[in-house]
Amino acid sequence: MKIGDSGLGAGEPAKQAGTGDPGPGTGEAGTSNADDEKATGGSGKAKLKRLRWRCRRGTRELDALLGGWLASHVSMDDAQFAAFDSLLDRQDPELWDWLMGHAESPRDDWQAIIAEIRRHAGLAA
Repeated sequence: MKIGDSGLGAGEPAKQAGTGDPGPGTGEAGTSNADDEKATGGSGKAKLKRLRWRCRRGTRELDALLGGWLASHVSMDDAQFAAFDSLLDRQDPELWDWLMGHAESPRDDWQAIIAEIRRHAGLAA
């Protein structure tokens, strides 16, 4: 194979390097986009894809905590979607401290989500 030759045939989609993942918005392994659409009522499909992508953080631990919780909460209401979306605007060290229980988030809606993530991951006391 020559340098610059991807080895892909015509019309074959490229995968993200080294991940085996075709990229954001393509559904998780074992689920289909149709499942996502049913769970979010159709209109939330794009929001869910966006949140899945935003759950990819700088550490695998945060990826697993945030993405794992999101996968089990795809039928959130709009207020919870908005709260989780704004929570993901925070920096990784701050999220980590909140999720590990070293600090408390300043917003009540974030605290509720963090408590759910901790319970989901088996971190709650």
